[in-house]
Amino acid sequence: MRREWLALLLVLTITVSAAALSIISSHNPENPSNTKVKVVATFYPLAYMAEGIGGDRVSVKTLIPYNTEVHSWQPSMADMITVSEADVILLNGGGLDWWMGEILNSINMSGKLIVDTSQGLELLPLGSENGHEGDHIERGDYDPHIWLSPYMAVRQAERIFSALVEKDSSGVKYYQERFEALKKRLEDLDDRYQKELANKTKEVIIVAHEAYGYLAARYGFRQQGVIGISADQQPSIQAIRDLVDIMTRYNIRVIYLDPAYSASYVMALKSDVEAKTGWDVQIMKLYLALGPADGKDYLGQLEANLEALIVGLRGS
Repeated sequence: MRREWLALLLVLTITVSAAALSIISSHNPENPSNTKVKVVATFYPLAYMAEGIGGDRVSVKTLIPYNTEVHSWQPSMADMITVSEADVILLNGGGLDWWMGEILNSINMSGKLIVDTSQGLELLPLGSENGHEGDHIERGDYDPHIWLSPYMAVRQAERIFSALVEKDSSGVKYYQERFEALKKRLEDLDDRYQKELANKTKEVIIVAHEAYGYLAARYGFRQQGVIGISADQQPSIQAIRDLVDIMTRYNIRVIYLDPAYSASYVMALKSDVEAKTGWDVQIMKLYLALGPADGKDYLGQLEANLEALIVGLRGS
């Protein structure tokens, strides 16, 4: 119900502002001296990839502010104007950018290239470990957290690379070299994940937010979350009790938390487990990579996630 109300508000906002957008556009003709491809990404990981591949040939803007809860965010009129001025619009897909469809239906789409970076990827349906391929811009029945898996991120980067080449074919060699460099870093990281986690002694991790399904599917473990896929949920008392039982049964002494989110529920779980078992339960960072954090960029956070997972999955 909450999503339906947000969608209704977004439609009303777009309806009111459509005329203003056309007026603004008519008074801001394209600057022929600006040859950079204008890219708008819905959030940080896509912007990072676009900047890495596009380099000096692109200008990149991000809609969702860094380290903001992405599931409940919604655009303003200023964001609509930003989208209307873009040459290439990058979406994550998987239902994460559910509000983008209304924006795209309300602006002049002439000359714009829309890229759903989940297009054709095997996405995980919510509540299932089986994948599904397709186009998922406006649907919310899939796990959208594909950027957290180095393996899946390579596929997203490929779609961004193809879009930039399509929009700016004269830069194909430049884009190719930069894409190959990013691809190698992601593939090397994927190899490290596979090798380092092959010797795990545990099969389950406890996370604050169930955002790590693609990591779990790729590298052979399971996640149990204090809250589910949508990070704006609140856990029940029974959910906390169930997690205490799981941690006790499987001798799990690490809880993972992204630093952008409140630690209150995680601290309650830690306290309950320690009271029941006498253990020292460790809280470790497992980044969602929604913006630079702790001096780490996107790839730095994926690397840090591996080191944290080693502790939880290979610990005694």
